[in-house]
This record gives sequence, C-alpha cells and structure tokens, in this order.
Amino acid sequence: MNKNISLLAMTSIIALLAIMIIPNTASAITNEITVTPINEKVSLETTITTLVVPENNTLPWGTVYGSASDVAERYPVIIQFYKGDEAVHIAQIDTKGDGSYEYKFRVRNLDTQTGQFTDIFQGEYTVKIFKVIPNTNQVV
Repeated sequence: MNKNISLLAMTSIIALLAIMIIPNTASAITNEITVTPINEKVSLETTITTLVVPENNTLPWGTVYGSASDVAERYPVIIQFYKGDEAVHIAQIDTKGDGSYEYKFRVRNLDTQTGQFTDIFQGEYTVKIFKVIPNTNQVV
C-alpha cells in the first residue's frame, strides 16, 4: 500500500514539474502547408509557421512537434528558424515509428558563473518544417 502511495506521489510531482517546464508563453500559428512532388514515390511537405516568444518569457525550453502521420521511412524532418530573412537555427531530427516527431530547443540560458540569463530566442520567428511524405496521387 505504501509503495502505491509513494508511486502516486512521485508521478504527481513529475507531472507538476513537466507542466512547469513546458513553455506556455510562446505561441505558434500555422500559416501555410505545401506539398511538392520529388519523384513518383515521395513528395516534400513544407509547413511554415510563425513562432512568437514574448519579451517576458521566463521558461527555458521550446518545442516543435508533429503528430503521427504518413512519412517516408528513413527521411529526417528538417526544422529551420528564421529571424526576418536570416536563418538563426537549423535542426534535423528523426521521426518516431508512428511518424510523429519532437524537437526541444533552448529558448533561454543561465550562465551559472554570473547568474545572468541570456535569451536565445525572443520576438517573432518564421519556422519552416520540411518532411518527406509518400505520394498519395498516382500521377506526378
């Protein structure tokens, strides 16, 4: 019985910490999704979103993720962050078995020697997500 209560308490604490760590002050809006055929088997799906990180953000992490979907096997997801026209961050990640993906990145750093925070991301960014998907149309 004590083991179950301890497990429940530990799970509750972990859930609370996870809620506190996930940045809820940044927001993203999907602006555009396009599909461009590559060959008769696969196409490139491009999603363009706007990410806004407010000036008063206090949380250290951001996340880009996609739900389970049809993806072409052995092709990674490419995520590019732009501030204006300048590329400021690029990531390449593998998808999980169900086609979903998740990329966590630092929004804010703490210099442990000085105790000063440095904002890595602040303001508005264009985020481009590139994913190779199987063709659904037989004619390319």
